[in-house]
Amino acid sequence: MPRMVGRAKKIPVPEALRSFALAPRHLSLLSYLLFDGPLTVNALASRLEIAPTTASLLVGDLSRKGILERREDEADRRRRIIAIAPEHQEAIAAWLAPGAAAWRTALAPLTPDQRRMFVDTLLAYEAAVSREP
Repeated sequence: MPRMVGRAKKIPVPEALRSFALAPRHLSLLSYLLFDGPLTVNALASRLEIAPTTASLLVGDLSRKGILERREDEADRRRRIIAIAPEHQEAIAAWLAPGAAAWRTALAPLTPDQRRMFVDTLLAYEAAVSREP
């Protein structure tokens, strides 16, 4: 596990994104938008397991930098849909997609039950690490 985390941390930020000073807290948010498509702030908060106000602050930070764009939800004009700005989509995909492809390659030979066990094991590990001593 430490080796995997170490390798993931060494993946360089693409040149086109370096000036934005992206932090680890931005990676999960960008990953959800890249792989799941545009989402509301509440949907992002739910996936990230953070408060909607915290998600809104992250989105605001990345929106001010021009990395994300907000638009009205056509179905409910009170809601905002968050998406990666088109001019940054390619750089973010080139940066984050290889990790997703690696997971697909690693999980492909497993049966659905084996995949479930793997995911459950990772969740149990996360829960154990998160416990306060």
